[in-house]
Amino acid sequence: MIRAVKEWLKARWPRLRLRTIVFATLFTVAALPGIAAMFLRVYENTLVRQTEAELVAQGAALAAVAAAQWPGAAVTMPDPQDFRPEPPTIDLSSSDILAERPVPLPSGLAPDADAAAVWRTLAPVAARTRQVTLSSILLLDRRGLIAAEPDGLSLAALPEVATARLGRPETVLRRNGDYRATYQFEWLSRAAAVRVHHARPVIVNGRVVGVLLLSRSARSLFKGLYADRGKILLGIAAIFMVLLVLSSVLSRGIVRPVEALARASRALASGRQDFPEPPRTAAAEIQDLYADFARMAEAIEQRSRYLRDFAHAVSHEFKTPLSGIRGTLEILGDHGESMAPDERRRFLANADADAARLTMLSTRLLELARADLSANDPAGRADLGAILNRLADAYQADGFAVAATLPDSLPLLAIRDASLEAIASALIDNSRQAGASRVRFTAEQRGGAVQITVADNGPGIAEADRTRIFEPFFTTRRASGGSGLGLPIIKSLIEAAGGSLALVDSESGAAFTLELPLAL
Repeated sequence: MIRAVKEWLKARWPRLRLRTIVFATLFTVAALPGIAAMFLRVYENTLVRQTEAELVAQGAALAAVAAAQWPGAAVTMPDPQDFRPEPPTIDLSSSDILAERPVPLPSGLAPDADAAAVWRTLAPVAARTRQVTLSSILLLDRRGLIAAEPDGLSLAALPEVATARLGRPETVLRRNGDYRATYQFEWLSRAAAVRVHHARPVIVNGRVVGVLLLSRSARSLFKGLYADRGKILLGIAAIFMVLLVLSSVLSRGIVRPVEALARASRALASGRQDFPEPPRTAAAEIQDLYADFARMAEAIEQRSRYLRDFAHAVSHEFKTPLSGIRGTLEILGDHGESMAPDERRRFLANADADAARLTMLSTRLLELARADLSANDPAGRADLGAILNRLADAYQADGFAVAATLPDSLPLLAIRDASLEAIASALIDNSRQAGASRVRFTAEQRGGAVQITVADNGPGIAEADRTRIFEPFFTTRRASGGSGLGLPIIKSLIEAAGGSLALVDSESGAAFTLELPLAL
């Protein structure tokens, strides 16, 4: 199912530019606060709980005044170290919203005289408080009768009043019957039509003598947003400013460098070496990508030059024997019948030698191609000591010797056994054909690689030829059948294994240094 959905999306996914993706991502992140503003339940709940906290503070102050004015009250100072903060208890997401507060019911009883007397004293204070806070404030006696109503109207049936009569303050949410929507989107607010009701006991001499009932509409979400409009607009402006800065940074650090790299890739594909410098404002990874691309372009150019030079060299190497064969055939075709048998055999021998050289060149070219294109076997392991012991026995003859000086417990090398043996054999053959009578191998471990030195006692390599010995088809033994491909093949095999080959100075003869990695 998931795979089918992915395939459906892949088939219909539009081809987007990197700049579009970056801007869309940043714009979405910047718009998240605006999207969240449509569902400001947390902010609205904070406003409602703030309303409750204000009612609690008002109720605590008025209850303390009422208790101090109550007839027979023993006024005492509380312990200054006794702190009893009352945290808000209501929550818009979990608290029940009760029905609108019902009208008081007649009880047929008169309110308590002490409560009525206290209310007459407290009424001006309550009126002043109502002017500022817009709160409804009522004082009930211990039976739940309204102290200001001589007819004995009762609110004792309200659950918050019942709880307060037991000595515990209680806050509930009730619907506001007088609410009328004034804002177009006020339906988004859950607290707009809600009124907070707080009942607080009046305790005198350790017993509940009355209840203060306060209520007030919750602070509207949209009024709160309007009151904080400056901060909200400043936040929106700051978000979009940050968005612009981030867009500019990402554009200069990612988008523009990638576009320039794409143009350079197209130029390279068309044969132009128009490669830009990596921008200083580009990300570190992008700069590394530029450096890798530059190395790749240089390697491609070197490979192209190598192929051009190689093709020219192959053409030259093949042209000479082919010309000889063709000339022989023309002479034999024109004068074959009149030639002496010895002369005809000499021409045929020359053609055969040229054909043999072509066969040898073709074989060596195939070996060079395999060496150039071969990849090292990660599982390849080679024991240098065992290979050199076999080769020393194989090449042992009068007037020629192979010696090896290796450290004890030399680790295995990360190359195929056959490849290492082919490399060592070719170097030995190269020394013997150059006129050496002794070849010595020495090895030294250096970090994660082994450095091998191969030195002989031959005539050495002329100074003028030292820079060209690794060039394909370059040889000083062309007359004796040299192809000039031996050292290039050895070098390719070593580099395919992750190593290197170099010619080093020697007091006598020729000396090469090989470096091959150790097997892990």
